[in-house]
Amino acid sequence: MALDRRRFLGRSAATGAAVALAGTATGAAAGTSGRGGGRPGKRHEFTVLGTTDLHGNVFNWDYFTDAEFDDKDHNDVGLAKIATLVRQVRAERGRANTLLIDAGDTIQGTQLSYYYAKVDPITGPGAPVHPMARAMNAIGYDAAALGNHEFNYGVPVLRKFAEQCDFPLLAANALDARTARPAFAPYWMARLPVPHGRPVRVAVLGLTNPGIALWDKAHVQGKLTFPGLVEQAARYVPRLRSMGADVVVVAAHSGTSGTSSYGDQLPHVENAAALVAQQVPGIDAILVGHAHAEIPEYRVKNERTGREVVLSEPLKWGQRLTRFDFGLVWERGRWRVDSVSARVLNSNTVAEDPEVVGLLTGEHRKVTAYVNQVIGTSARRMAADEAPYKDVPIIDFINHVQSETVRAALVGTAHEGLPVLSQASCFSRTAVVPVGDVTIREVAGLYPFDNTLEARLLTGAQVREYLEFSARYYVRTAPGGGVDPAKLTNAGGTPDYNYDAVSGLTYEIDIAQEPGRRITKLSRAGKPVADDAQFVLAVNNYRAGGGGNFPHVASARQVWSSSEEIRNTIIAWVRARGTIDPEQFATQDWQLTRAGTPVFYSPLEHRPYRQCPCCR
Repeated sequence: MALDRRRFLGRSAATGAAVALAGTATGAAAGTSGRGGGRPGKRHEFTVLGTTDLHGNVFNWDYFTDAEFDDKDHNDVGLAKIATLVRQVRAERGRANTLLIDAGDTIQGTQLSYYYAKVDPITGPGAPVHPMARAMNAIGYDAAALGNHEFNYGVPVLRKFAEQCDFPLLAANALDARTARPAFAPYWMARLPVPHGRPVRVAVLGLTNPGIALWDKAHVQGKLTFPGLVEQAARYVPRLRSMGADVVVVAAHSGTSGTSSYGDQLPHVENAAALVAQQVPGIDAILVGHAHAEIPEYRVKNERTGREVVLSEPLKWGQRLTRFDFGLVWERGRWRVDSVSARVLNSNTVAEDPEVVGLLTGEHRKVTAYVNQVIGTSARRMAADEAPYKDVPIIDFINHVQSETVRAALVGTAHEGLPVLSQASCFSRTAVVPVGDVTIREVAGLYPFDNTLEARLLTGAQVREYLEFSARYYVRTAPGGGVDPAKLTNAGGTPDYNYDAVSGLTYEIDIAQEPGRRITKLSRAGKPVADDAQFVLAVNNYRAGGGGNFPHVASARQVWSSSEEIRNTIIAWVRARGTIDPEQFATQDWQLTRAGTPVFYSPLEHRPYRQCPCCR
């Protein structure tokens, strides 16, 4: 019999998960057994496949370039590719001996997923089925953990997505704020039949990321709480074992580093998957997500049992599929895990599955038509390839729109007269605004995340500390000799999105100095910034909520906020003005130096050091 997952989703999540009976085994068991569970030494093998951080990718398509996806490593993306790999493994191992799970971040990340959350939302009249739900249903997913980006569009959109899935969405550490009971199913259990004897019971425990409490505070505050992964795994794994689970697999939307991007703002570790393996006994394997890393196999010894737990993280967007192979032996009246191995399969080795392609071609065409709408023109080509180490017009453009938006919003308030600063990051080094016609997809490419805009009050001293923190992004480089841009950035593993360029001031970053002592010549209107000066910072909600652990901003007073995505604010700005002209906003607010000597020439070569109008 098969699990009616729609009925399951309608039950209280606190009741736990359902038991699914798979079909007929196809000879994966070695040996035979008589009645009563078989003789000692009987063996069985099965496979668990896993994806993570799919981020709305169904097709091998880049909606920002309007072309087939490609990167320097020639990876492919999308569920249509994953479907082909899954079919191949099922053909080899048998459908009844193969489970398929996911570790979260499913419904955000492409214009396809955005369209069905915001433009033609799945919560609207005549509610379409989300393309990710349709694709994952067609492929036959068994369970999926929730990722932090599942909450970006609010809980109602997530609930509707869950209704549309033929499999449970799991999160043992997402609790109802009022009752402290699970807000989603904590786990799911399958019973895999063997040719003779007792089925193998496989439990899948889902864990999401506690950072949701910060990153999506506007959507979850007062509604949901997110305790730590280790404490919730320690609560549920013994329960699953007592329920008869022979194998326990965790799908964790949490990396393996043991670190947190939000510092000590929360008591729970962001990247805790390896800690779960180390500290919680009774787990056999962990499907890792969140970090966008590729980890074919990583073994962690449990400190209490001495047993190894096998972890694997497939590369994001459907570029890889993890394959866990389990070997079991029948001993003392139960199945015991004898071996676990993991590896990843590359989706660029197969063609897209024609069933998935055919199922969603209509949605794909609708979205490509939407993103190719012309909304204005640009007087000049702007590119982000040098944005990580130069002050370039394309980042100035984001800061210009954000500053204008906040400045207009503060008119008539007590903060109207304060100078407005703005922060922006290089989210994509391949982003380009072409000369001539500009489309939605090109503007969306500047801001792929669904962040919203806020305004926070900071002092001059706090701004300096903020900039010093941001400048950790650069590798310390001694004066003299050349500088290789490819080796200059991302110091300590800092991602591009955690380096902020701030407009409204001028400053230099001396990369010859140690982190914390790099900001020099911090000025406004040609005068040094006083420690007690007051500023309004236009800042995205991720940063304002503590993302990146930048100092002061999360605790700073909020004087304005908007529920509109910054991306849509920029699109609306272009529609209203018709033309993007860098002559109106491109300024050099900052530059890299070594001992006072500029590292690079200004990208505005005809203006070696033009300050922004407000800083003259």
